Amino acid sequence: MTSKVIGRCIGETSPIMVTFVSKKMPRVGEYVSMEYDEKVVLGMIESLIRGSVSITNDIYDPKTIEKIREIGGDDHYIKGSIRILGDIEDLKIPRIPPPPGTEVKIADSSVLKKIFHVEYAPLKLGNLITQEEVEVEVDINNMVTRHLAILAMTGAGKSNTVAVVVDGILKMNGSVLIFDMHSEYVQTKFKNGSVNPLKAVLNPLYLEFYEFKRLTRIPDNAYIQERYLRRAHKLALKSMRESTVTHNDFLKIMEDQLNLWKDDNNYTQDKKSIIDVVNKLDDMRDRYGNILDMNAPDIIDKLKLKSANVIDLGSVDEYASDVIVSHVMRKVLKKRKDYLRNEEGLEFPIFSIIEEAHILAPNNRHTESKTWISRIAREGRKFGVGLCLVSQSPKSLDSDSLSQANNMIILRLVEPTDQRHVQMASESLSDDLISQLPSLNIGEAIVLGLMTKIPTLVKIDQFKGKIAGGDLDIISEWGKGLEKQEQNLEDLDKEYLDLGGDY
Repeated sequence: MTSKVIGRCIGETSPIMVTFVSKKMPRVGEYVSMEYDEKVVLGMIESLIRGSVSITNDIYDPKTIEKIREIGGDDHYIKGSIRILGDIEDLKIPRIPPPPGTEVKIADSSVLKKIFHVEYAPLKLGNLITQEEVEVEVDINNMVTRHLAILAMTGAGKSNTVAVVVDGILKMNGSVLIFDMHSEYVQTKFKNGSVNPLKAVLNPLYLEFYEFKRLTRIPDNAYIQERYLRRAHKLALKSMRESTVTHNDFLKIMEDQLNLWKDDNNYTQDKKSIIDVVNKLDDMRDRYGNILDMNAPDIIDKLKLKSANVIDLGSVDEYASDVIVSHVMRKVLKKRKDYLRNEEGLEFPIFSIIEEAHILAPNNRHTESKTWISRIAREGRKFGVGLCLVSQSPKSLDSDSLSQANNMIILRLVEPTDQRHVQMASESLSDDLISQLPSLNIGEAIVLGLMTKIPTLVKIDQFKGKIAGGDLDIISEWGKGLEKQEQNLEDLDKEYLDLGGDY
């Protein structure tokens, strides 16, 4: 097929970037080809401007512009920049730049279909924005082992993108672990697998002391309180494991021991600190009694293959979410290491999706989740533990963790600070591509990284199932509220009349 010539290279060129002019308007993100040095080289249009030779910035009178348009003829031009992506055969960057005057052609769709086809472990994300007949597949192996970030402002299509990614992994019999901060995925119906809902419940027997301490909210500088909490915690664990108590209330065992110390004259000088610990345990029971269960199995033992394993965190606060996420991530990494060393542990690789990643791994403060997210970002690929960070506030997300995500799906981002933060974390995100982020429509994304051979602009597929999230229909909700309010008034009137009332 003969490709359409849209322009020619002008000015100074380089092996990675060229400028071209055209009379017909192409589109940003469109792929083009150039033939030189006995090779056909693929490029991507990253920026475009339109100008006129006769209507310049020095003219300030609209009437003059009108007259020039009447007599000037067709003197407009289109000028743009092309990032060279490599030889179409192997995508290696050529060692020499194209000569000025080289023809710029629209890339043949058959070439693009070949480039975006993944032979082994494909996941179809969508289609090219500029050439809808070209399907875009990404490499699941590189996505999972090299980690992924899905970034966008609210309402740009993050949840749909996550669902498409999850369904694609399930198609390959994979296992996904979703930390569901807003209860979006618990009821989701996936085409290629099932949802395995997991309660946000922890067994204190499996918690490390620092995880347990986090739930008590004892400050790091309260050393005396921490000492007594640690001692009571250790004794409670011993009692439970040796079955020397007649009940399984872990907190009560600790409280009983602390009260013994409080009433013992040998501990008089620390009495206030001991009382503070008892009070904090009492507060902990009120806050988190519903997520502590001595009979709960280890969450890791409940994970399934060909399933979206969803931990519903919608009803727990930020402190509890931090403990649950850090605990599970720590155990996942440990169990995968154990299996690869002695075949005892988690038998299969897993892809962990962290919703609201900027809350669990914030850029400006410490959380336990951030510690383990960062560690898995560095070590996970060696043990088959993949990571996906999902956020609508990239500027608030830990930059170290984000920079470890070697793959990105970036939907619409308007906030300049968010854009800069993302660009700092990604070497392949150019200024021209960044400038396209505010103009992306819902569901459109820049996709780049090791999971795709070349950066691309993609229209993400529409997920066929239903996700619980999304914006409320406010008008409909008001209508329902009014109906309920009027029904309640009718019921009250009827009840009043039945009791013999008289208006």
